Amino acid sequence: MLRVLSTHLFLNQRLHPGLLELAGRSGAEAVEIFAARQHFDYTSREHVRELAEWFRSNALQPFSLHAPMWPDYEMGRAGAPAVNVIHPEKARRIDAMDEIKRALETAEHVPFRHMVMHLGERYDGWSQRTMEYAETALEHLGAFARPLGVRVLVENLLSDPTTPEHLITILDLGHLDGIGVCLDLGHAHITVGVKEAMTVLNQRIVSMHVHDNRGAKDEHLWPGEGTIEWPAVREAVQGLKTPPAVVLEIANTLGDAPSALAERVEKSFERLM
Repeated sequence: MLRVLSTHLFLNQRLHPGLLELAGRSGAEAVEIFAARQHFDYTSREHVRELAEWFRSNALQPFSLHAPMWPDYEMGRAGAPAVNVIHPEKARRIDAMDEIKRALETAEHVPFRHMVMHLGERYDGWSQRTMEYAETALEHLGAFARPLGVRVLVENLLSDPTTPEHLITILDLGHLDGIGVCLDLGHAHITVGVKEAMTVLNQRIVSMHVHDNRGAKDEHLWPGEGTIEWPAVREAVQGLKTPPAVVLEIANTLGDAPSALAERVEKSFERLM
């Protein structure tokens, strides 16, 4: 299984080569770049060029991009609406897809192979209309991503439209065979359970967001600091036909010293290997 570190760990900092070098020293073979403008400004030619040049001369791979969740530099704190491709208002859906396409275009320079995206927000409901909006967005973005060499992956969240069962319904009824799944273990633990999510999503799983929590809040803790049973998870992962990439997605607010990060990252990967 490919070892991938999400730059979510450094979300409160501008993404620069020094942080990528730290990821490489930690035992990661690749990174998932979190497309938040204050962290990775995908609208800045200079920032994109800086990272592209670094990847060209280093072994660390740009495995995936996490699609933007907000279109501004403050993660919505100044009032900007969230990026929501299943919003009831058509203008909001169009704006959301345009923002995601801006981020996808960076694949022309930084050759990531996958893009992980959210379908909506925490309190969106499940309905026939929601399903249609989701199918339309995934079909459109999948077609946009394909010529760039990128495969779109949809993530299970804590909302009704993104339960494992509903994601499979969207993908199957929409005949979206080119769309994969990023199984978020922390989200699954809070909702249906990791084993159930893995059973339902099974062959669609391309990557996994790995983090821990205590079963109530999406805390993005280091594996072992919450209540996920990691030996059972490792056994279930080994039962998958195709091994998914392991993407460690830890909160940037845990206060770990930079000198301790490499060891913590390496131990976290070992829990699933």
